[in-house]
Amino acid sequence: YHPSSVSLIPPTAPESFCCKKFFQLCGLSQKSPKEVKDVFRILDDDHSGFIEEAELKFFLQRFVPGARVLTERETKAFLSAADDDNDGKIGIDGECLYL
Repeated sequence: YHPSSVSLIPPTAPESFCCKKFFQLCGLSQKSPKEVKDVFRILDDDHSGFIEEAELKFFLQRFVPGARVLTERETKAFLSAADDDNDGKIGIDGECLYL
């Protein structure tokens, strides 16, 4: 999934990423469950069925080639917002892609 609108280019300044706003801008919050699961599979680099912290750090680059990596604080905040069972990873049924 790659947004085509220039307005969707993620923020470049560290600590400026807001996952909720990003999903709203790119329209992911309006996608069907199947489309969301397709995006999840793209983000799940190791195909473990989970998005771990290391994978989440490179989240923006999956949407916009050349984008910056998330800072440690942004990554932990994103994970915290989406980790429903506090196991340190986001399952395919997690809420992160619906934020």
